[in-house]
Amino acid sequence: MSDSRSAAQSPAAAGGDDWLLAGRIGRPHGLDGSVHVTQPRVPLLDAGRTLRIDGRDDEIVRRAGTDARPIIRLASCTSRTEAEALRGRDLLVARADAPPLEEDEWWPEELEGCRVHDGDRQVGVVRHLLAMPSCELLQVARDEGGEDLLVPLIRDAVRVVDVEARSIDVDLAFLGEDEPAPAPAPDAPPAGHAPADAPPDDDPETS
Repeated sequence: MSDSRSAAQSPAAAGGDDWLLAGRIGRPHGLDGSVHVTQPRVPLLDAGRTLRIDGRDDEIVRRAGTDARPIIRLASCTSRTEAEALRGRDLLVARADAPPLEEDEWWPEELEGCRVHDGDRQVGVVRHLLAMPSCELLQVARDEGGEDLLVPLIRDAVRVVDVEARSIDVDLAFLGEDEPAPAPAPDAPPAGHAPADAPPDDDPETS
């Protein structure tokens, strides 16, 4: 259904609502200040892009490696020692500067925190977006607690994603989630008991 442009798992709080997590700085590569990027989002790591690191802006002046294991060099980082000092830092891109997405594509930050429901039945809130080999999964914290619900981002499971309304409509029947048992009517007898006005069984010893 979608390419949500996710990393392995992207905390929406990394840079606030106005920022997207492009990846994290990993180990140095070579002696010129280049670094590996972990949990990369390739569309946000092109050469010439401005990044925010520790509250300051920097620029990608070189991009190498592969999409799975990109290597970048920042304008302010010119030595292996400087690269090592940046290890583990978040690389943020302003949401307004991010490349446009295709239809049915979302950044994970847009989905995390959305309310999940099946029609009028409320289910919970998206906790994370998980990248799996076959598809991506919405990890949903259920309103009633218990084990999180995992919803694959495919058309059979997700009917509508409304980012503006912070709402995602899912098909619980497709997900194998049983509907809750209906509450008994106030005047209904307890299960396994005969109605109060039912005649007692005949006593075989007196018949």
